[in-house]
Amino acid sequence: MDKTYIIAEIGNTHEGSVGLAKQFIKAAADCGVDAVKFQTHIFEAESLASAPNPSYFKDETRKEYFERTAFTIEQYKILKQYAEEECHVDFFSSPFSLEAVDFLIEVGVSTFKIPSGEVSNIPLLEHIDKTGKKVILSSGMSSWEELDRAVAVFKDKEKLTILQCTSEYPCKPENAGLNVMLEIKERYNCKVGFSDHTLGIGVPLTAVVLGATLVEKHFTLSKLMYGSDAKNSTEPEEFKIMVDNVRAAELAMSCKIDKDEKVKDLVNMKFVFEKSIVSKNELSEGHVITEADLAYKKPGDGIPAREYKNIIGRTVKSTIPANEKIEYSQLQ
Repeated sequence: MDKTYIIAEIGNTHEGSVGLAKQFIKAAADCGVDAVKFQTHIFEAESLASAPNPSYFKDETRKEYFERTAFTIEQYKILKQYAEEECHVDFFSSPFSLEAVDFLIEVGVSTFKIPSGEVSNIPLLEHIDKTGKKVILSSGMSSWEELDRAVAVFKDKEKLTILQCTSEYPCKPENAGLNVMLEIKERYNCKVGFSDHTLGIGVPLTAVVLGATLVEKHFTLSKLMYGSDAKNSTEPEEFKIMVDNVRAAELAMSCKIDKDEKVKDLVNMKFVFEKSIVSKNELSEGHVITEADLAYKKPGDGIPAREYKNIIGRTVKSTIPANEKIEYSQLQ
């Protein structure tokens, strides 16, 4: 199978600090991710002043937060260069307005991640489609009808990956909707992935086993950091465990073994763990062996336990002490 593309969603948790953003990128790269993703918010282009905050973030207005954490084009270029040239991971961002798309084109991104809240923003989707860039489309707030309209915008389905997502923070495992990911694949005949808002690594790992070509998960240096996403994000130690487990799952699913050939490598294990036929009691010369005379004990280098019927009814040539492996040479 192809390698699963793993994205660390950094969002705006960097607090508008280039230095802190670099720490995020380096930590994510050390976890083994393929890409880091930011969010590009231009408040005046995407929100009215009266637009409410999400229920889970009330510490400051969206305008204050977005403007305080925004990067300039030059800062984005610095971060992109750092990610790609020093940390060897892809760099891109989610645009939340037409202006943000143009901004990111100037930054030089190769991919656009469309967040769940923009799926119904057809003008934005059409603008992105005209760029010819790769597109990752999240579906966390969309009905099938809304998703149908969005997918129809994109002419080159080879460049499109659709992510199953449930826009709850955090999302309960029972609401992850992995069945929907499979339905998306069948409905649109395109690559599918999973944008994870659950806590832990079990759900995204299952998504990979089911066929996700891409997994995205929120990443933070600490859940105690300020911001709208940090407390529901994954810290580096756990994120690396997820990446390592995804890679192990890929190997397990892609590497086939020949069972009979593999058993040849397990001779020492068979010796240690399998059972030989032994005498339960002392068996005197001339005794005709019954099943009651036999026991089955490690190690497995004697007559295998499976051959016990070949022993029953045989006559003992010379006395066999109790608790000793029986050999065919001792029997008539």
